[in-house]
Formats: sequence, C-alpha cells, structure tokens
Amino acid sequence: MQPLWRASGTVIAALVLSVAIVPQAGWPKGERPAAVVRSGNGVMRGIVRAATQAMLYTQIQGRVSALPRKEGERIEKGETLVQIDCNKYRAELAAAVAESQVKDKTFTNNTELAKLNAVSTLELEISEAETKKAQAAIRIAELSVGNCRIAAPFSGRITGVMVNEHENVFPNDKLLSLLDDTSLEIELVLPSSSLAWLKRKARFTFAIDETRKEYPAKVKEIGANIDPASQTVKVIGAFEKLPPEVLAGMSGSAQFPTMQP
Repeated sequence: MQPLWRASGTVIAALVLSVAIVPQAGWPKGERPAAVVRSGNGVMRGIVRAATQAMLYTQIQGRVSALPRKEGERIEKGETLVQIDCNKYRAELAAAVAESQVKDKTFTNNTELAKLNAVSTLELEISEAETKKAQAAIRIAELSVGNCRIAAPFSGRITGVMVNEHENVFPNDKLLSLLDDTSLEIELVLPSSSLAWLKRKARFTFAIDETRKEYPAKVKEIGANIDPASQTVKVIGAFEKLPPEVLAGMSGSAQFPTMQP
C-alpha cells in the first residue's frame, strides 16, 4: 500500500496535467472559425472569398433546352447560361394578348354606347376593369417568357452546375452558382482586443498557403459587432492589386506590422 502523501501527489499531478492539456484542445471540433488562428508574432489566419457571388434559381416549370456553359468556365454579364423550353409560355402570352384585344374592344364599344345612354354605368366600369385585368395577364405572361432565359447577372466564373440539359425543372430549383473573381476579398477573424489598434485602410501582408507568395493588402471594413462567445471581430481586407493566380477559397496568414502587444 502506497503512503497517503504519495497517492495525493499523484492525484495533484494528474489534475495539473489535465489543466495543461485543456488550452491545447482549443475550440470544440467543428465550432472553431477557420480564420481564428493566431501565433505569438501577430499572424492572423484568413481566407479569400468573392465579394460578389450568386446562386441562380428557376422561376418557372419547364425542360432545360440549352445549357451552354460548364463549371469553371468564364462568363460575361448578360450572356445566356440556361435556356428553358418556352413554347408553352409563348402560347400563353399569345392567348393573353388575344383576350386583351377582346376586352379592349368591348370597353371601347361600351364607351360609345354610354355617350348615347345605351349602357349602364356599371357595365361600363366592369368592362373597363376587365380590360385592365387582361392587360395584367399580358404582363404576367411576359414575365414567364422572360424567365425562360437565365442570363448572367455579372461577369465571372461558374462554380457549380446543379442541372443537366433536357432535365425538367420546377420553380425554386437550383441551377448554377457563380462568383465574380475580379472582386476577391480577404476575410479575417481577429480577437476583439485588436480594435484597440486596428483601423480602416491599415496595411498588412497576406501570405497565401497555396501560392506560397505574399501579397500587400489593406483593411477594407471592420465588423459592426463582436461575437460574445469567441470575443472576435470579423475584418474584411482587400488586395492592393488583385493577383491573377489567387482563387476564392485559398487560405493564408495576415501579418500586421503595426500590431500592438
């Protein structure tokens, strides 16, 4: 049997060891922000992201008749990305136009009859309302026809294609994801204590892991709030000159030369 003091010492040593291990564990798995990595010399981890990106959805039901672009390809603003078979919606538009012409003639006739007191005021007002309703139906049909063609909202690159040619799609189905690779930013998550010295337009160097190069950058925006759980603030940086080899999703380290202890 071991002496009591030795057993107690063992327990104390085990407690000290467990306390020493806790800081190394850091954030729980899956909860730590990817950009929150800090070394003792003021280096902050960050990621490159696109300031402008979008997910395109379909607004109508129909068959995809053309899908001219593929993932990774460069696109220009306004060009066709998805074409949906529009025969049904063009026919509906033609029917709406014809119905509007009928309603318009009826209203015009009732207007002339009203001058002769040959039609009631109620009939005249109803025919006028029917004319406006038919014109609204034309606008709705025109919107459907317009939604048959999905155009690029900005220039950039396609990052994902969620549909295939000849497939049938329905409203709110995902079609394509895009990003503007000419407007890349650097997203950092800094300790809230950095606000004591961090200012907008502050310069820093961002070293990207994938390219193994350093790029000059500056602070573009500082987050409007502090995360109370992690005591961090989001900071957005901008490259002083956008490097052609840098892609969205790359990560690296930001070094602030003016960082205070």
